[in-house]
Amino acid sequence: MIKSNDKYRTMLLTRLSELDSRLHSIETELDQPNSKDWDEAAVENEGDEVLEQLGQSGQQEIARIRAALKRLREGSYGICARCGDPISPERLDVLPDTPLCRTCAAAN
Repeated sequence: MIKSNDKYRTMLLTRLSELDSRLHSIETELDQPNSKDWDEAAVENEGDEVLEQLGQSGQQEIARIRAALKRLREGSYGICARCGDPISPERLDVLPDTPLCRTCAAAN
């Protein structure tokens, strides 16, 4: 288990808060009525598709963060879910929500 769990917990909670704010903004934007002008409506529809993709990506990241926070609570954070080896602190610094060590992630 990683000794600096507080550092990673803070990183994960900060990112979770950022994603929550971003998703609320996306929802607000998607709730706006579309223009009645055909050309503007087409552009708005394209923008809505991008926003929906960003929202889905954000939801996936939120799920990964919640899973990482659960591993922190259970004491298995920083241990590869596949092979059981420790995940390097360097990897966790970049991807604090990762459940896999570098070797197992590369094998995917």
